[in-house]
Amino acid sequence: MVARRARQGVFGLFFLSGLVVGVWAAGLPSLNDRLDLGPARLGTALLLISFGALVSMLVAGPVVDRWTSRRVCWFAGPLSALALLAPALAPSYPMLLVSAVVFGIGIGVVEVGINAHSVEVERVYGRPIISAFHGTWSLGGAAAGLITSLVLKLGVSGQTLLVATAVVVPFLYVPAVMRLLPSVPPAEGDGTAAAPGRAVGLRWGLIALLGLAAFAGHLSEGAAIDWAALHARWILGTDPAAAPLAYTIFAVAMTTVRLLGDPIRARLGSVRTIQLAGVLATCGYVLVLVAPLTGSSVVRVVVAWAGWALAGVGLATVVPVIFSAVGAAGGPVGKALSLVTAFGYSGLLIGPAVLGFVAEASSLPVALVIPAALAAVVALAGSPSIRALTTHPTPTPVSTRD
Repeated sequence: MVARRARQGVFGLFFLSGLVVGVWAAGLPSLNDRLDLGPARLGTALLLISFGALVSMLVAGPVVDRWTSRRVCWFAGPLSALALLAPALAPSYPMLLVSAVVFGIGIGVVEVGINAHSVEVERVYGRPIISAFHGTWSLGGAAAGLITSLVLKLGVSGQTLLVATAVVVPFLYVPAVMRLLPSVPPAEGDGTAAAPGRAVGLRWGLIALLGLAAFAGHLSEGAAIDWAALHARWILGTDPAAAPLAYTIFAVAMTTVRLLGDPIRARLGSVRTIQLAGVLATCGYVLVLVAPLTGSSVVRVVVAWAGWALAGVGLATVVPVIFSAVGAAGGPVGKALSLVTAFGYSGLLIGPAVLGFVAEASSLPVALVIPAALAAVVALAGSPSIRALTTHPTPTPVSTRD
């Protein structure tokens, strides 16, 4: 079955992409020690990775539309892993900065390629399947953390692990890409295939609304990633060993719902799902904000944990629903998807820094009002644009049988 093989291939691509990013993130302490970076220089390198990813995302969209997502995945997947060699072997801080841009470019291209193909596979299936792909990406990141912890305990250096990942993972991409849908060349003329809904899908107003929803969702997610543990420690007075559990609860909730979220969207529909996502995420942040005002220290922690769990449940479906809506518009998805992805990624990039500045000027609870408000924007911006795209006639799904 062609569609089933392609779905398996996309699962592999998402897992490997998450694995590569996870190995890089888990290896940062070792890299920091090897080059004696410190927080400021390490932060600059991470910022350049994000910059490279953002730029390449914008370029990758038209490339996907012209060359097809399968072809982009063929070269982007292995090269994104191979790009790990650059920071792994960087002999100095200036060389690390150059290699950070290269690695970021690889991340950006592969993200657009695999997400574009996931949209195409969902079209073929004719039912929601994208959410589980994003859950698999999270599993790849978790596996990277476990692998890194294991090899470091065995006495293997973090640099060796980065090099090994860069050498081995490109070969693992090959069987995954071979299972993808066959490439369909674009139509003659303007380089795009005509399809019902294409004009709606490329309308700038709808792309802007979807991008705003993606930005809001990613910033709210980034706030949890970077500030949940610190909120537990600084505001709730949680024990240092227990403080990281706040983010762990958020991450587990998000990953679980992403793995199981496709039947939810199939039952509720995309519009109701994005509305529910915004409501749940907002309620979750409200619980986090009111936690310091509730009862004993134990009660405060439990309320905050419940809030982070609820936020994770809500935010889990935002990206899959938005990407699926781009596919539902019909026609080539690369350009629109790359723009929406760049919008969202910019939320992850600037969000934590903005919250840090606000927290410095006032307090962390005041700063967390921002992601709480943006969680509501997910529903307010996402639902009208998704309604416009998903109610427009779309191409008839291809049979999933050979």
